[in-house]
Amino acid sequence: MLDRDGYRPNVGIVIVNARNEVFWGKRIREHSWQFPQGGIKHGESPEQAMFRELYEETGLSPEHVQVLGRTRDWLRYDVPKNWIKREWRSTYRGQKQIWFLLRMRGRDCDVSLRASGHPEFDAWRWAEYWVPLEGVIEFKRGVYRDALNELARILFHGNLESRPASYAETSSAA
Repeated sequence: MLDRDGYRPNVGIVIVNARNEVFWGKRIREHSWQFPQGGIKHGESPEQAMFRELYEETGLSPEHVQVLGRTRDWLRYDVPKNWIKREWRSTYRGQKQIWFLLRMRGRDCDVSLRASGHPEFDAWRWAEYWVPLEGVIEFKRGVYRDALNELARILFHGNLESRPASYAETSSAA
């Protein structure tokens, strides 16, 4: 399901613990790390998709988390052409995402990367809030910066003094 501009509707999930560290997952059989994310199915709301993806990728259920907020609008990123299957290159551009900020209410042992039949991650860890901007694949970096900046206002109650200057806001949202 693509929108008229070639973007697939998707959700991104930032889970924070009591120390405001973020859940950082290592993609299965790869050396890349990312936040949980996934597509919105036809008829699903972004929140329904977020809870489904949360369970599929981390094994966490609604009782394990508290929703703190979400991004106001869609954030988009383009996937490099060489990553797109040849038959999709004329129509598919990338992902448009609503990002959710969740507070972990469960315990680390509640995380189960094998909760679904198709695991996305084979390892995970807690990382400092801004660390993912250094580690995510380059073509997702702008949307991660925009999402983390917007969600930081909620998490840190508008006090962004801890944000490194190099992560100053610039919008990639369309």
